[in-house]
Amino acid sequence: MAHVFLIGFMATGKTSVGRELALRLDMPFVDLDETIEQRAGKSISAIFTDDGEAVFREQERDALADVCAGPAAVVATGGGAPCHHSGLERMKRAGFVATLTAPLTAIKNRVTDRTTRPLLAKTDEEIAALNHGRVPVYRRAHVCVPTEERTVTDVARIVAGHVAVFESLPEGMAESCALVGLTDRVYPIVIAGDGLDRLGEAVAAMGKRGKVGLVSDSNVEPLYGARATASLESAGFDVAQVSVPAGEQSKQHSCYASVLDQLVAGGLTRGSTVVALGGGMVGDLAGFAAATLYRGVDVVQVPTTVLAMVDSAIGGKTGINIDAGKNLVGAFWQPRLVFADPHVLNTLPARERRGAFGELLKYALLDSEELYMVMHELAPHLANDDALDPSTLSALAPIIERCAAIKAWVVTRDEREQTGERALLNLGHTVGHAIEVAAGYGTLLHGEAVGLGLVATCRVSARLNMCSSSLEQRVVETLDRAGMDADVEPWLRPDVLAHIKVDKKRTTDGVAFVTLRNVGDATTTNLSLSELVRILPQ
Repeated sequence: MAHVFLIGFMATGKTSVGRELALRLDMPFVDLDETIEQRAGKSISAIFTDDGEAVFREQERDALADVCAGPAAVVATGGGAPCHHSGLERMKRAGFVATLTAPLTAIKNRVTDRTTRPLLAKTDEEIAALNHGRVPVYRRAHVCVPTEERTVTDVARIVAGHVAVFESLPEGMAESCALVGLTDRVYPIVIAGDGLDRLGEAVAAMGKRGKVGLVSDSNVEPLYGARATASLESAGFDVAQVSVPAGEQSKQHSCYASVLDQLVAGGLTRGSTVVALGGGMVGDLAGFAAATLYRGVDVVQVPTTVLAMVDSAIGGKTGINIDAGKNLVGAFWQPRLVFADPHVLNTLPARERRGAFGELLKYALLDSEELYMVMHELAPHLANDDALDPSTLSALAPIIERCAAIKAWVVTRDEREQTGERALLNLGHTVGHAIEVAAGYGTLLHGEAVGLGLVATCRVSARLNMCSSSLEQRVVETLDRAGMDADVEPWLRPDVLAHIKVDKKRTTDGVAFVTLRNVGDATTTNLSLSELVRILPQ
C-alpha cells in the first residue's frame, strides 16, 4: 500500500483522523509538524517567531521529502504543506491524498488557543483570505471529505473506504484520478491517456459483471463502438449495443423510450450496467435511462467530448429536454465510474473542441487566477481547425483532470444543491441556457452558449458593483483567442431572456444568478427577471 496523506486547512481534524485511520489500515502514523519540531528542537510557533515562515517552509519541504521516501504511512500534514515547494505534487506521486474540509466557523470554534497555530493568530478576514487562497490547491487532492457534523471515527471510516477504491484501480489509472465521495458511495473519475482499450478492465475493477448496455450515437459509435465493445468483452462482459441519432434532438422523450425498449430487448436485468459512450447528450440520455430502468441500474460514463469529460459526465445529473426548456425532466443518478480518454478528442470536430472552451473557462473563473492564465495560454491552440498536435493534447489532459477534480470537489460537498456550493457550477448558464433555447436546440453548442453567458455574467456583476467592469473585456479577449463568438449583445433581447422564466434555478421571486467578485470568487445573487432584462443590454 502507498502513503495516505491528509491535507486541509488548520483544525480540520487531520491529526486526530490520521491516528485512527492508521489503526484501521494497520499503517504507521506520521504527524509532519511533530516531525519538524523534533528535528528543529523547538515548536512550530517558535520556528515562525525565531526564523520566519520561509525557513519553516524549507524545513517542511525537507521533512515531507524524507517521509515520502520512507515506508508507507498515514501522514497528517500542516495546512500549508501542499501549497509550497510543490508539496501536493510530491504527495500525489507518493500515494493517496485526501483533503479534510470544515467551515471556517467550525475551525474557529475548534481552536480555543490561537497562539499554538501562528497563522490562526490573524484577523478573521486574514484567515478567510488565507483559506480562500489555499482551496484551489486543496481541490486537486484525490478526494475531499467534509468533517462537519461527523465524528473522528466516521471520517476515518470514510477515508478508509476511499483508499480501498483508490487501491482497487488497475495499474496506472490511480495516478490521474479523482474520487467523488458521497454519503452512500464513492466513485472514481479516471483520466486515462490512450486508455479506451482498458475500459473493460476499469469497469470490472468496480465489481461489475454480466450484461452491459453500450449506448452511443451515430457519430461516436462508428469511431469507438468496436473498441469499447472489444474491451468490455475481453473483460468478460456480454454487450448489447444501442445507438441513437447524433445531436441534441435525441434528448427527447421518444428517443429515451426507444433506448429503454432496446436495453430491455438486449437482455439487461436489474443487475446489469449501462455504459454511456459519447458526449453530453449521450451521457444525459443514457444516464436517465439507467436511473429509471427497473427503477435504477448502474451507469458508467465514458465521455468523448471535452465538455462531457469536465462537466456533464460528473455529478449524476441526467435528463432530457422538453418543449418548455432544456433538462427539465431528469434525475440525480450517480455513475459507478467516469472513464475519460483524452486521445479520443482528436476525432472531435474542431467546432466542438472550441465550443467546450466556454465550460473550461467557467472552471477557471470559479477556481483561481493561476488556472485562468493557463486557460488563456491554451486558448489559441484550440482556435484552428487542425487536429490536436501532441503538445496541445499533452497540455489539455492535465487541464481536463484539474477541471474534473473541481467538479468532483463540489459534487462531494453538495451532491443535491442543498448548501448552495453546487449552484456555483451554473456560472454562465442562466443566460447561456436562455440563448441556447432561443437559438433552437443544436444551433449553438452548449459551450458556445455558456461562453456568451460568461460575458453576460461579468456585465451583470459589474453593474451590481460586485466586480470591475474590466473583467468582461478580459473574458471577451480570452474567448476570442479560442476562436469563440463573444458578442453577447445580439442575444440580450427580452424574447431571449424570457426563457429564464423556466430556468431550473428559478426561485419564488427571481433567479439564483451566479455572480463574480473576481476571478476565483463567485457567489449567488437573487435577481428578478425584470432586473436582468433592465441591466444586461448596453
